[in-house]
Amino acid sequence: MGILKTLALDASDLYKYRVLIWTLTVKELKLRYRGSVLGFFWSFLNPLLLMAVYALVFSVYMRIQMEHYAVFMFCGLLPWIWFSASLLEGVNSIVGKGDLITKAFFPPQILPLVTLFSNLINFLLSLPVLFIFLWACHIYPAWPLVTLPLLLFAQFLFTLGLALALSALNVHFRDLTHILGNLLTLWFFVCPIIYPLKQVPERFRFLIDFNPMGLLTLMYQDVFFYNKLPNLRILGWLIILGGGIVIIGNAIFNVYRESFAEDL
Repeated sequence: MGILKTLALDASDLYKYRVLIWTLTVKELKLRYRGSVLGFFWSFLNPLLLMAVYALVFSVYMRIQMEHYAVFMFCGLLPWIWFSASLLEGVNSIVGKGDLITKAFFPPQILPLVTLFSNLINFLLSLPVLFIFLWACHIYPAWPLVTLPLLLFAQFLFTLGLALALSALNVHFRDLTHILGNLLTLWFFVCPIIYPLKQVPERFRFLIDFNPMGLLTLMYQDVFFYNKLPNLRILGWLIILGGGIVIIGNAIFNVYRESFAEDL
């Protein structure tokens, strides 16, 4: 009960600083592409270029036989970019903002939350590009899109919990940044993003069944590409799991937060 009470208090503090969170999120988005010629258009170009590379490798060289393969892959690639970018930036959010931690009086949980929000906005702004590709392939997402907010909520909770834990641990264990990059590469390939689920051998299906991002990838593909309702029972369990990860991540964060100023 103590952990839940602490979480409620932290959530209340974050709500009080909601204007600051939004301000820092906008600042983060502006700084990300400051000085580049194309500026904010890179938020669209980066996933498109990544899609083009994977489509070339897996549809031409590896010869995955699937109609509209590039668009299928894009449906899973966009949420993965939101997830991986949030963790890769979030793990350094405390270390990289040491001046704010030592001087300002605000909940440090704001910093990993800002990285998550900024990448969520990039994801949402990329969705019109995805819909254009879908419509060009005569794929028209319809009423299953009403479940999209639930998918976003499940992924948001899961990612936030991990970002909180990793950002706090990285203050004391700086190797975590390098380890995380390699783990995310492995994690990417055990999610059905660049291959359809039917190509996964039955003996390896557990890598999807017990993989939250793998299950979410399938659900995004259901909603966007296959135009069908995702498994709501599994989605409900993912939301519960995400809530549990937030509780654990926030508890880990609070264990280390008192020593942030000393270690930075």
